[in-house]
Amino acid sequence: MSAATRRLTTAQALVRFLAAQYTERDGVRHRLITGTWGIFGHGNVAGLGQALVEYGDVMPYHQGRSEQAMVHAAVGHARQLNRLSAQAVTTSIGPGATNLVTGAALATVSRLPVLLLPGDYFASHAADPLLQQLEHPVEADVSVNDALRPVSRYFDRVTRPEALLASALKAVRVLADPAETGAVTLALPQDVQAQAYDWPEEFFADRVWRVRRPAPDPVELTEAVRAVRSAERPLIVAGGGVHHSEAEQALRALVDATGIPVASTQAGKGALRHDHPADLGGIGHTGTAVGDALARTADLVIGVGTRYTDFTTASGTLFQHPDVRFLNLNITAFDAHKLAARTLVCDARSGLAALTGALSGHRVDAAYETEYRTGKARWDEAVEGAFHAGDDSAVPTQTQVLGALDAVVGDEDVVINAAGSLPGDLHKLWRARSPRQYHLEYGYSCMGYEIPAALGVQQAAPGTPVWALVGDGTYLMNPTEIVTAVQENLPVKLVLVQNHGYASIGGLSETVGAERFGTDYRHRVADGSFTGAPLPVDLAANAASLGMDVLRAKTVRELREALTTARAATRPTCVYVETAPAPTDPPAQAWWDVPVAEVSARKAATRARTEYERSLAERRHHL
Repeated sequence: MSAATRRLTTAQALVRFLAAQYTERDGVRHRLITGTWGIFGHGNVAGLGQALVEYGDVMPYHQGRSEQAMVHAAVGHARQLNRLSAQAVTTSIGPGATNLVTGAALATVSRLPVLLLPGDYFASHAADPLLQQLEHPVEADVSVNDALRPVSRYFDRVTRPEALLASALKAVRVLADPAETGAVTLALPQDVQAQAYDWPEEFFADRVWRVRRPAPDPVELTEAVRAVRSAERPLIVAGGGVHHSEAEQALRALVDATGIPVASTQAGKGALRHDHPADLGGIGHTGTAVGDALARTADLVIGVGTRYTDFTTASGTLFQHPDVRFLNLNITAFDAHKLAARTLVCDARSGLAALTGALSGHRVDAAYETEYRTGKARWDEAVEGAFHAGDDSAVPTQTQVLGALDAVVGDEDVVINAAGSLPGDLHKLWRARSPRQYHLEYGYSCMGYEIPAALGVQQAAPGTPVWALVGDGTYLMNPTEIVTAVQENLPVKLVLVQNHGYASIGGLSETVGAERFGTDYRHRVADGSFTGAPLPVDLAANAASLGMDVLRAKTVRELREALTTARAATRPTCVYVETAPAPTDPPAQAWWDVPVAEVSARKAATRARTEYERSLAERRHHL
């Protein structure tokens, strides 16, 4: 071996390369790939598996139980670290690889970095077909890993060792780029993983990927300032980009200087602390009464780091001012141009700072401030009443579960959720006390995200109390990473809410004429419906069997005590609570488009269609 090269297998070279990659923003350096999750089988055990053993001193390894869950854990980790660090995930070929697709979709939809390293067929076709290989009759180079192409921001199949030199650099560039990031896939044929090659030493040198803060274009900034100064009822919609850019203080500076109120998407909640006088809480279908009321009358909507999903816009029905216009500050032009907006294509922190400086001396009318502060006070009273309604000795409602948790958590705690009825309640009611506290993955809203994501967050923030809020339907989807939490002694806290079915879809089903069909966890009765007694399923016992300490709470008082105990626990702990079925949270403040059967013989469906057409008539196309 010459002094300028190092002879390693492809898998060994990849691990050494990844261990030497860094990001840097604002002069602070971060390791890009902090560790690798893996489940081993043929296709990666002799390649990446061996390499991770050989270089365990530079690449931490985490043992997962579900391939999808490993991706969720890595995504939670990256989000907690503001996308400046990520994790890799390796799997065998076949079902191990295809199980990555859902997690990859979540990462790419929500613009969060994760590196996927699935095993693949023999590049040489020496063993053909091998176990679990998909044989395509006219495209011999297709494998099941091609299912990852549409959900990846970068994809390559490394069919020769030297091909990794270019591909690895392209992969980490995308991971580190805030405007392009998402799932990145390097499919690795199992024979190539084990092949040796003389690698240039430069490939293993420390490499720093600088995460830029691009400033706004001067012309765009001038037009933005003109739009803000001429608006009478401006409203800021804060999205996840505020957090990714660490722009919370810059947002607060703009708001303090101008008095412009802020409503937040699921990803943006916590951009302002809940008790800031200009924080209106959530916006859209699951928004607050004050947030949605201001949105309906806003003449300028300033989107900061938001994708404007249908929940945020109430499926195009929310922004109803006849002359409403949009100003979008986003690091990606793709999102900045939505809703025919004026654009500020730049980093959120630098853009907000520039906007604040250029708006010196400008402030909204005092009557407008009084209006939204009064509305905020009324909503705060409603939240307080919902959290503390009823008797402490009674079975808690789901709203009271959130109230009990609100009373226990500290500013530094992280609360994680993704799917079911909890996201709506949390968006409306949760009082976020810090930028990282509210961790809702609602871009893909994937059932089963919460528990593995809690592991990733706990790895990123040791010593921080991390809560995974999970309903019974979600728990049954993906409880497996409890075992990993126990194995790695990650003291995550699981709040397991038992309401005997899919509460969110059950409620939606009722409003669209589907009559809660297929949404209960109950015995089937004689007429074929699922309206009998609840199934004798003990999810608390299941969590205990996987290694968690379990605290059962039957009343509001017991729940508060159990949550206090769990917060102080030093090992994985579950608080199990069965909730009263009647909803007690405030109803939805805005519409969401779920098409209803245009014709039906059932009265529930025809009634739902009439209401649907009434709401549909309010949709606007902003051009």
